[in-house]
Amino acid sequence: MKAEIEWKDGLTFEGAADSGFLHRMDADEGVGGGKNGTRPMEMIVLGLAGCTGMDVVSILKKKKQPVAAFRVAVDAQRAAEHPKVITAAVIEYFISGSQVDRAAVLRAIELSAVKYCPAQAMLGKVFPIRLLYHLLGDDGVTVLESGEYFPATAKDLA
Repeated sequence: MKAEIEWKDGLTFEGAADSGFLHRMDADEGVGGGKNGTRPMEMIVLGLAGCTGMDVVSILKKKKQPVAAFRVAVDAQRAAEHPKVITAAVIEYFISGSQVDRAAVLRAIELSAVKYCPAQAMLGKVFPIRLLYHLLGDDGVTVLESGEYFPATAKDLA
């Protein structure tokens, strides 16, 4: 995988990777940036959300689950001092559809966490990641069930 960015002005950069889609990044206004693009650390968190989200929704579709709507929210905590790395994250999966099977959701989250999502596998080696899920009714508002997925230990997988 390759990526390249080009400086535009101030702390604004535009860049693309192998897929060719253009992205604009900028720094926080407090350090000289403007309101011209996504912050680089936000791109990392968006990548994590996108990676696991694509896995989970595609697995649920393969399992023929009647998903009406789906979204992923990531709350990443950062260190107070420079280099202000991410120190922990919570990924929340919101799955709408009153007939979606809980076991299918947990299996999809598990497969993303332990097998398919390279962003989660890589970042999970650096900081702890909690995985929460919310099964919502067809209206996308009514919470039918909420819980946390706990990865199996190596002993459990044997």
